[in-house]
Amino acid sequence: MLDFDFSFLTPEAFEAMARGMLVSLQVAGTALVFGLIWGTILAMMRLSSIRVVSLLSAAYVNFFRSIPLAMVLLTFYLVVPQVLKSLIPNGNTMDTRLMSALVGFALFESAYYAEIMRAGIQSVPKGQMAAASALGMKPLQAMRLIILPQAFKNMMPLLLTQLIVLFQDTSLVYVISLADFFTSAEGIGERDGRIEEMMIIAGLVYFVICFAASRAVKHLSMKQGHQS
Repeated sequence: MLDFDFSFLTPEAFEAMARGMLVSLQVAGTALVFGLIWGTILAMMRLSSIRVVSLLSAAYVNFFRSIPLAMVLLTFYLVVPQVLKSLIPNGNTMDTRLMSALVGFALFESAYYAEIMRAGIQSVPKGQMAAASALGMKPLQAMRLIILPQAFKNMMPLLLTQLIVLFQDTSLVYVISLADFFTSAEGIGERDGRIEEMMIIAGLVYFVICFAASRAVKHLSMKQGHQS
């Protein structure tokens, strides 16, 4: 029978977990912002009437959606340090593990956000673009002022759901030895011989955050349903 004991938790342990949580939030936040921006551009490229542009976007999306995230992180962990050394004089002083995670997650998530935004753009009635053209708007101007705001609104529940998945996936940075929240909790548990207790604490933290976010997504979906 398991004998749980949480007396080993010290202020230093909570401080280490807090630092790990900051890393998790930093990775997730960066991937969200960059993923939305680059993903939206990719979605617009995918819908372009220029075949080469559309094919390039499709190739990017299909490539990143077809390989494991852990492989992406390991690949960028090998590539990013070399790039930093060649581009930045003091690049070797940066935290290459964190930079690798930021770059890898951002490029990986943008492929998923691209598909979500493509569906969002296609959900906007085509008459909206025709009406904007009739008012003298250029295609890019109409896309920025008319189409994209509606696409973001339509896809907001899916965007937030993908953010929940993204936050959970940040635990994969353990493959490059980056101390995120999960890795920090596991390290404390192994150090003090209380891995079961730390896994319970980590699981509860992830559950509370993700459950609260999922409830927010459900509330937003119901609100949009009432408004439509």
